[in-house]
Amino acid sequence: QVQVVESGGGLVQTGGSLRLSCAASGRTFSIQRIGWFRQAPGKEREFVATIKWSVDVRFYDDVVRGRFTVTRDFAKNTVYLQMNSLKAEDTAVYYCAAATRSPLWPGVRSGDYDSWGQGTQVTVSS
Repeated sequence: QVQVVESGGGLVQTGGSLRLSCAASGRTFSIQRIGWFRQAPGKEREFVATIKWSVDVRFYDDVVRGRFTVTRDFAKNTVYLQMNSLKAEDTAVYYCAAATRSPLWPGVRSGDYDSWGQGTQVTVSS
């Protein structure tokens, strides 16, 4: 089993930055990739970005490409989501998720991941 825990959310003004963290524990050797998703009130959960666990390969949704950067730190078993130039429409609960069962790439659907964190709130005020 793999567990992931998000942190780093908060309130920021339009144009500001935040860095989210996703700390993985347990059978981390089984992780194929870590994905970031978000869910705004009244909307479905949507894909944000993903990174392979063993190779530094990344994929982003078009909405965030160029503003968000996903990175990983093997020593800390942690994946980061650096969010710059934040907009009001980025307001959502952000989730990270680990995929351990399938090497599918990039994996943009919620069902492509099997271990989810509890989420962290990001609020961008205009």
